[in-house]
Formats: sequence, structure tokens, C-alpha cells
Amino acid sequence: MLSYQHIYHAGNLADVHKHALLSSMLKYLTVKDKPLSYFETHAGRAVYDLDADEALKTGEAAKGVGLLRDKFKGTAYGDILAQTTETHGKNAYPGSPLIAATLLRETDKIHLCELHPGEHAALDYAMSPYPVSCHNRDGFATAHSLLPPTPRRGMMLIDPSYEIKTDYDLIPGHIRRYARSWNVGVIALWYPILMDGSHTTMLRMLEEVHHDAMRHEVRFSPAKQGHGMIGSGMFIINAPYGTDTTAKHLTTVFAPL
Repeated sequence: MLSYQHIYHAGNLADVHKHALLSSMLKYLTVKDKPLSYFETHAGRAVYDLDADEALKTGEAAKGVGLLRDKFKGTAYGDILAQTTETHGKNAYPGSPLIAATLLRETDKIHLCELHPGEHAALDYAMSPYPVSCHNRDGFATAHSLLPPTPRRGMMLIDPSYEIKTDYDLIPGHIRRYARSWNVGVIALWYPILMDGSHTTMLRMLEEVHHDAMRHEVRFSPAKQGHGMIGSGMFIINAPYGTDTTAKHLTTVFAPL
């Protein structure tokens, strides 16, 4: 239940999709000189070495950020990729916590949850230079306990591994409660698009409640023969201005894949 480690998949096509949208949204939210709150329910380790044995074993990064990096020059995501390699080495890739810590300010509150003990230890170490709170607790429950936040403006990223199959059934209920107690918050859910359609019932339940939410998906070939993921999706409540423009760019970038 706690076996998932994202290093095997860091920098893959799904990460590119998710992180490009995340970077764009956070960039816009920091335009106003007002503090905000940021939450992650499943943070991971924040910085990934794409030259590590685990990453090289799958080769997903080479077909992801390695293939598409140049498509993002001049964007918020592209700037963070460049800054990460400059700071952490040419094979480093930023997870969402590092993206958030890079874009957010000292006046903003950052809460990062990671239940896996090894991943949490790595997260805590990577985030030590930044004013963030790293929680070694269940992310869904922690988010419930912290909402509504102070400051009220802000964003939550829900990015589970879906290793726990009941996540598909439980996530719509969690998000409904989050949105009810934090109606001004940007709530972004990442989900895999799977050959077996495991994600479809969850999305139908979400759209029945959150009629105005933005949904963006990209499709691509499986990383390896037999892999079930054929695309990446983001379901975003209260999407910031300009997110649709980034989404259109991503549709173009992923179209040939």
C-alpha cells in the first residue's frame, strides 16, 4: 500500500502535462501581491535524479521531458526546468513541491503531505531551505483538517498514485467537501487515462457536482508494451485565468504523440 515511488516515472509525459499546468496556475496566482495557501495531498520527494537506476530502468523521462523540454522555453514550466538543472544538476527534475516552492513567496503558506516514510524523508530534506510544512500523514485527512485555510486564496493539488484502487471511489467525496469548505480555492486533481477505463466513473461523479470545472486531457502511446496508461488528465475547480491558454498549447504539444 506504501510501495509507490515516483522516481520510476518522474519526468514522464504525464508529469509534463501536470507540471506545465501547475506552473502556469501558480504563476498567475502570484501576480497579485496577496498571500495564498498551497496544499499537496501526495507530494513525493520534490527533486528527482533522472540518471538514477530507477528512472533509467523505465526510460519514461527520456520519452517525456527529455523529448519535449524545448517546447516549453519561455514558459513558467520551462523556466523552472532550467532553474532546477542549474541548481540541482543537469539530470535533476522538479516534482510539484519544488515547483511550488520555487514560484511561491515567503508570505505564502505551503503544506505538503507524504505518507511513504522514505519519500517523506527525502521531501523533508529537499524542502529544508524553504518555509514549508511537510506532513508525514494521510493527505486527504490532513487537507480536511486544514480547510478553510488562512490565507483564504490558494490552491490544492491532489496527485495520488491510484495504487489504492478505492481512491477512484473516494476522491469525488473528498473534493466535494474541500470545495464546500473552501469555495474560493483552486482544486486541481490529476488522474491517469487508462485503457481499462478505471477513471471514467470518478470523472462522471465529479462532473455531476462541479459543473463549471475545467477538464483537460492529453493522449499518448503507452510507455511500454502492456502499460495501461494512455493519457493524462487534470480536473480543475476555479481554474485561474489563462489556464485554458496553457491547456491549448499542451494540446498542440501532445498532438503528435
